[in-house]
Amino acid sequence: MKDIIDIILYGIQIILPLIALLIVYNCFKSVKRSARGNTPLIALVNKVTKEKIPVLYWENSIGRSKSCDITIDSTTVSRDHAVLFRREKGWFISDTNSKTGVLVNKRRISESKQVYINDVIEIGGIEFWLKEAKVISGYKDWFSFKDKIFKNVLSPGLLLFYVSLFHVLVGIELCFSKGQFEYEPLMVAGLIVVISWMYFIINKYLFRRISFEMESLGILLSGIGIMTICGSNLNDTYNQLIAMTIGLAVFDIIILFISNPDVVMKWRIVIACGAIGLFVANIALGTIKNGSQNWIILGPVSIQPSEFVKVAFVLVGTSTLERLQTTKNLTEFIIFSGLCMVSLFIMGDFGTACIFFVTFLIVAFMRSGSVRTVILICSAAALGAMMIIKFKPYITDRFSVWRHVWEHMNDMGYQQTRVMTYSASGGLFGLGVGRGYLKNVFASTSDLIFGMLCEEWGLILALIVVFSIAMLSVYSKKVSINSRSTFYSIAACSSAGLLLFQMCLNVFGATDILPLTGVTLPFLSAGGSSMVSTWGLLAFIKAADERTYAARR
Repeated sequence: MKDIIDIILYGIQIILPLIALLIVYNCFKSVKRSARGNTPLIALVNKVTKEKIPVLYWENSIGRSKSCDITIDSTTVSRDHAVLFRREKGWFISDTNSKTGVLVNKRRISESKQVYINDVIEIGGIEFWLKEAKVISGYKDWFSFKDKIFKNVLSPGLLLFYVSLFHVLVGIELCFSKGQFEYEPLMVAGLIVVISWMYFIINKYLFRRISFEMESLGILLSGIGIMTICGSNLNDTYNQLIAMTIGLAVFDIIILFISNPDVVMKWRIVIACGAIGLFVANIALGTIKNGSQNWIILGPVSIQPSEFVKVAFVLVGTSTLERLQTTKNLTEFIIFSGLCMVSLFIMGDFGTACIFFVTFLIVAFMRSGSVRTVILICSAAALGAMMIIKFKPYITDRFSVWRHVWEHMNDMGYQQTRVMTYSASGGLFGLGVGRGYLKNVFASTSDLIFGMLCEEWGLILALIVVFSIAMLSVYSKKVSINSRSTFYSIAACSSAGLLLFQMCLNVFGATDILPLTGVTLPFLSAGGSSMVSTWGLLAFIKAADERTYAARR
């Protein structure tokens, strides 16, 4: 009987990477098919030439420059002249500091002006009628996504079924991990399945969502992390389950909140002040753990405020951009970023500080499009780092064993050497969930969880996890092209960049490619604050997909 069970369990170990690969493939496969293409929303008709110009995006730059979405080849038109954009109330046009201005029905505008069908818009002396898209032949309702998206792609329900099957199989495997049957892991897997399907039903029928790729991927990765922790510490498992449930709720709340970018613009100062308030509370009330004062302990609950500030950082940074192709003053965001960096420096959380800095670079570059700006920022950061090392030399001690961990395998290099040793022992398919030895090393389920993946799940599944998080950047780039606003594009790309960089710090730090900084692996590492913030960041990526708000329109 034992031999039969061992064969079944080994079969599960081989099947799990295949199911995970199937899920990940179908999550990203629909991206290409979800593209709306060149179906116009409205049209601009030249009053003189009768030329019909299709308006393809929710936010369209208009100008003489070839980089504009709508190019008007006339010397009277500025390179970046205006922006025609859609909001909840309808279509608006805004002048982007052009020389000749923008006129609507013969009246020059100074701010954003709502426009209606049959209005006359004058740009550089050239008059256009605003017309419905049906004036262009071959018009089809571009909101009809369904047939195109789901052709040869798993339906949302079937995709979630495979995710549920994956977790149930892991639960069965964990039940026998200690040599005797234990029912608790299967109960944990069942709770993941129940929470997943409740979320699916609510969002499908209440919010009328038509795409669930990001949610399915997030549930898959979160479940892998929860089941890994389950094989090590059952008490932490339930905390992580609660955090995933809260994360799913935060995911939906953020999507609803940012459905109207104009509302976000109004709240950005409040959000920024709230984020700084969290850091102040952290500095005043925080508890030092592992050399960093980044925890607030409230009875049985511990909170890491810097994780929540990540979400606020993206919101504040992206909301500083009001109009496409407009050069804005970065002063507010620079001040906010500086205060965040100073707070993290005081707290001693240099890994998170690096993540914030990279996110700042992404936002700054996407706002300005200037490589020079990025170089200046990096130069200032390098100068700041040199000053820190000069006045705080003890910081360099943390990196003294980098690339020399085997010379310090019994002291400062203990964690990395064990990660590499036990990871190698896992082979392609792993020793089995809950059967590894790395779980006995400090921070195995947080900073070192990638090593546990390699040891217990196998190299194949560990690489699938890494690939999934890395592909979020590709997904963000694809969906942001047709997103409703530059706000969504920048938010998605900066969030994906943040998650990618954080993953690199965790994986490369644990394997001694980079210094060990103590940051979590998104979705997987133990820590409720990290889980909630990761789902919050995923919401920005989801919101950039124009299908997300299709039901509202």
